Amino acid sequence: MKNEIDWIDKVFNMDALERIETLPDNSVDLVIADPPYGLGKDYGNDSDKRKYDDFLKWTEKWLTLIIPKIKQSGNLYIFTTWRYSPEIFVFLKSQMIMINEIIWDRKVPSMGGSTRRFSSVHDTIGLFAKSKDYYFDIDSVRIPYDEETKKARTRSIFVGKKWLEVGYNPKDIWSISRLHRIHSEREDHPTQKPLGIIERMIKASCPKNGIVLDPFAGSGTTVAACLLNNRHYIAFEINPDYYKTILDRIERIRANAFDIGHRENITDRQPNLT
Repeated sequence: MKNEIDWIDKVFNMDALERIETLPDNSVDLVIADPPYGLGKDYGNDSDKRKYDDFLKWTEKWLTLIIPKIKQSGNLYIFTTWRYSPEIFVFLKSQMIMINEIIWDRKVPSMGGSTRRFSSVHDTIGLFAKSKDYYFDIDSVRIPYDEETKKARTRSIFVGKKWLEVGYNPKDIWSISRLHRIHSEREDHPTQKPLGIIERMIKASCPKNGIVLDPFAGSGTTVAACLLNNRHYIAFEINPDYYKTILDRIERIRANAFDIGHRENITDRQPNLT
């Protein structure tokens, strides 16, 4: 990668669209994009207040800038909402190969909601690849079977089966609670994603010591996941307050001040992320 020292393991406090174009082509292993959804959320600016057509044009613009930066073996995950995912996915399918539509079940409690439609309790995630030779390591994210299930599979036809020992393949519905304000992992950001989700993406879709690009870094969860899982990162965050949050988060991890007990809880929680 050209000018590698200028890019790797750095967070830029700026609009990603102003600088992504200068990244070398075919240089990143994975893009994890959690952009504004076009729903009017308050990110300390007007970035999520675009009208329908403007939002889709803006989305196509930054995707067009990012796609050439992905290696031929690389992948892209994009978080979005059902309101815009059809249009965004159609555009991406004209540029890349669609591998999965993933539903993140946020485990919203059964309280209240609209009386004129079914309550929306999920986010939509698209997984796209640059080519048919994309990187994917399913063994790194398999979910262990519990002891009761293993015991039930002791019949001779199951003996020696690899899948019984290494666990099962995660499905395309991921059930994990959104982060509440009292959660120990929570930063001051309105749409922070759980670390467990981002870790699954990184482990499965980026080789160790690979490079992950996050154009909308937010609270820095992708950066944290890279630091904790031996991946490099390039991140952009336009909001100066969130940028500071990311730097503080990096400092806590690098200083080994990250709560080890909390980290173990995240690891223990993985089997429940189905």
